[in-house]
Amino acid sequence: MRIDAYTHFIPKQFFEAIEKIPGAGTDIGKRMRGVPCIYDLDERRRIVGLFPDYAQILSYPMPPLENFLGPDQVDQFCKMLNDGFAEIVAKHPDQFPGFVAQVSLASPAGAVKEAKRAIDELGACGVQIYTNVNGTPIDRPQYEEFWATMEKIGKPIWIHPARTAARPDYVDEKKSLYEIWWTFGWSYETAAAMGRLVFSKVIDRHPDLKLIVHHFGGIVPILEGRIGPGWDQLGARTSDEDYVSLRKSLKKRPLDYFKQNFYADTAVFGADAATVCGLAFYPTEKIVFASDCPFDPEKGTGYIRETLRILESLNLAKDVKEKIYYKNLETITGKKFVK
Repeated sequence: MRIDAYTHFIPKQFFEAIEKIPGAGTDIGKRMRGVPCIYDLDERRRIVGLFPDYAQILSYPMPPLENFLGPDQVDQFCKMLNDGFAEIVAKHPDQFPGFVAQVSLASPAGAVKEAKRAIDELGACGVQIYTNVNGTPIDRPQYEEFWATMEKIGKPIWIHPARTAARPDYVDEKKSLYEIWWTFGWSYETAAAMGRLVFSKVIDRHPDLKLIVHHFGGIVPILEGRIGPGWDQLGARTSDEDYVSLRKSLKKRPLDYFKQNFYADTAVFGADAATVCGLAFYPTEKIVFASDCPFDPEKGTGYIRETLRILESLNLAKDVKEKIYYKNLETITGKKFVK
């Protein structure tokens, strides 16, 4: 059995509600509307049915709610979204055995409250946040209660990259050109968020957090040398901050946090080399199968098929494949997906 741990969908009631909100349909929101099976449940069920011994964990895609909703609105819409997911899972448990609840750190107290409600009352597998909150890093003090709550609850946090064209690639430009903000930006954004959680000591304060990063952690696996030997020299390149003392105060080597304190999924857009690199970087127990369905040129099937093709082509041992396909996800969510 293969449980796809990171796939995206928008329940009907929520989709119809945000269609009426200005700003929700620009840039990445435009992309959402071009993929029917992200909001058409019948089409999504048809696609899932094409693959034997396969089921999906559902989560909200993009854009982050806080990008187009005010802090006084995000709690209401998160609740609507999570109720919609719970209804789908209840009706079609064979195809969708679980969902990831959406919370918004734009309302930190509301995120804590909704995380508890969605997990305790709706049975969510965990919650999803983004790598930043409208440009604010997620290691800021106002989010401390959220980290403490999720550590206590013991359910995983899915972390999705978020970056828009509004963040330029060069200081003399007003926006990112050529969709670089997405192609390269999201992979950097994921790595940057991971680094911030390490060096701000969020992980040292909450070592039992279960953090799942998308797309194999973006650029992290290919930068093992910089994260390892490079960051072992943290402070050698900086004069105006005492990073040497910071490095010495960490509970372990920087590289070890990246390998030991994050789970990563296999959703790399059907790339063979990226998959091999990710599998080599993370311990097997830290990898979960995911396809990022339905964001492929075939609008639903391509990344599922290609991710399965790659994993099956690598001659992985049976116990390794079982861990990646479903056992690791069962362990970190505390849920039994395969009987």
